[in-house]
Amino acid sequence: MRSCDPFIAPDWPAPANVKAMQTTRSGGVSQAPYDSMNLGLHVGDDPLRVNHNRQSLSALLPTEPVWLEQVHGTVVANADAAACRVVADASIARHRGSVCVVMTADCLPVLLCDADGTVVAAAHAGWRGLCDGVIEATVRAMGVAPNKLMAWLGPAISQTHFEVGAEVREAFIAQHAQAKEAFVAQQGSDKYLADLYLLAHQRLNALGVTAIHGGWRCTYGEADCFFSYRRDGATGRMGTFIWLA
Repeated sequence: MRSCDPFIAPDWPAPANVKAMQTTRSGGVSQAPYDSMNLGLHVGDDPLRVNHNRQSLSALLPTEPVWLEQVHGTVVANADAAACRVVADASIARHRGSVCVVMTADCLPVLLCDADGTVVAAAHAGWRGLCDGVIEATVRAMGVAPNKLMAWLGPAISQTHFEVGAEVREAFIAQHAQAKEAFVAQQGSDKYLADLYLLAHQRLNALGVTAIHGGWRCTYGEADCFFSYRRDGATGRMGTFIWLA
């Protein structure tokens, strides 16, 4: 497997004091199938290697991130006060140096900040959390007018590779009728191809968030750069980080 740059800098016009980064699968010490920058302690990797990978990020981060126990829900933690391993799928921070992070391997990581650089957030938006309202819960918790927010959509599985059942499509449409635009029927099957990026755009737009960036990388298709649970099964997790400097 070829190597990929260890980090991706979000391509968005965030204020200068908003810092963010996305890890890839490169640059760590984990062995196959978690090679090499696996940040997940819950996937079967050697904990010593995972902790080494996490510690290697310390020079790039102001403090220890608030690692979440993600359960595909809609709970939003306060990274200014929370301890690590809080059960939540998003976190927000208003204090300088508090680091929000979500881990993914096909699910959609969403970063948010306001135009004044006073609050940041990271959300883990797999299809369940996205459908149930994790983005809406995160925006509410930020306490800023949505039209003053901007979002960055990190690497996720693309529509080409994300096959789901009719029940997933129906669940989204029950929440937002326009969600039907994000599903393409598979010929000769009762399955659909789902567009997580479009679904996230729709939810953000419905809230009044229109400054949306990113949303074009594919975790499944770019095996050199990204972990993908749908592609590999046993695999690692990438981290998407944001904080106020």
